Order: sequence, then structure tokens, then C-alpha cells
Amino acid sequence: MNANIPAEPRPRKRSAFLPALLVQLAVVISPPAFAAPGAHGPDGEHLDTPAAASEAGAAPGTEAHSEQFELVARLLRGELSILIDRYDSNEPVLDASVEVESGGLRATATLHADQGDYSVTDEKLLAALARPGEHALLFTIVTPQDSDLLDATLRVADAASADATHDAHEHGPGRLSLLWWALGAAGALAVGALLLRSRSSKGSLQ
Repeated sequence: MNANIPAEPRPRKRSAFLPALLVQLAVVISPPAFAAPGAHGPDGEHLDTPAAASEAGAAPGTEAHSEQFELVARLLRGELSILIDRYDSNEPVLDASVEVESGGLRATATLHADQGDYSVTDEKLLAALARPGEHALLFTIVTPQDSDLLDATLRVADAASADATHDAHEHGPGRLSLLWWALGAAGALAVGALLLRSRSSKGSLQ
């Protein structure tokens, strides 16, 4: 038996520290998640409805509900878009006749079958609703089975307030983006340092 044969080096165990660190860095660097389409809040409200979007500054919007129906409406360019569901089941209501009244003006909504919403395009009513301030709305909903009246208030900000809100939204995410980039850079440097130390240790052992 030859005693001079060197013993085979034992295989080094791969450390689980680095993958775990990478996972933790991914969790820290990732921005907050947003609600998925179709999500509901704690009170059953739609988180992706036009009313929710209007709160984020997309367009003036409002919502209302009764024991039979719930609706969300958004004032867009050239129309007032209205989504109507059954309150107890969230089933879309697509067979109703809908009228909207505000400030003595009344208009009938037309169903967009492809979109699933009702659209008001009356120029006089839209012009009145576009003025800054609070507008009381009365929705009359009539289906072959039942009917109901829903009240809501549409709040429209003036141009100065809208610009200030827009600037706040523009600058806010910019600061957060810088923070995420800084965290990402710090994480990359930490990973690079660990990899360099790992390679140096491996080279010294060889």
C-alpha cells in the first residue's frame, strides 16, 4: 500500500447564506404590490373601479349603492361612464334603462355592450358636471325585474388644485424610485463583496 498517495480533497459544502441573502434583498428592493384587477376591499368595494381610479387622480368619479344596485361613475372626456352591478352578488346589470339628473338637467345613458358600461354623452349635462365644485347626481335605474333611485355626489377640482395634485404625484414616486435604486445598489455591492470573498477563500484553500 502506497502511503504517499494524497487523500482526495473533501467536496466543500455550498453555503446557503448567499441564496438566502439574494431572496431577502429581492423582497426589500421590490416596490409595494398593488391590488390585482377584480380585487375587493374589506367592505366588498371594488379596488379597480373607476371610482377607485379617480381617487388616484385619474378622473373625477363617484359611487353609490342601495339594497339592489351599486354603481361607480367616472367623468371622462366626452362622456360620463357608469358601471352598475347587483349589490348582493356583484353581477353586472346589462339590461337596464338608466337616466342621470343633475342641476335640473337630465340625460339618458346608452349601454356599451362591449364595455359593459352605460355612457352619458349629453353635452349640456357634461359641461355642467365639468365645472369645478360638487355636483349632486340622481341615477334612475329600471330593469325588467325592479327599479331604484341612487344619489351620489361628483366632486370636480379646479385646474390649480389638479395641477398641484399632479405635481405631488409626480415628485412623490420620484423620491421612492431613488430610494429603491439606492437599496438596489447597496444590495448589489453587498453581493459582489460576498462573491469576491468567496472566490478569495476558495483560491487560498487550493
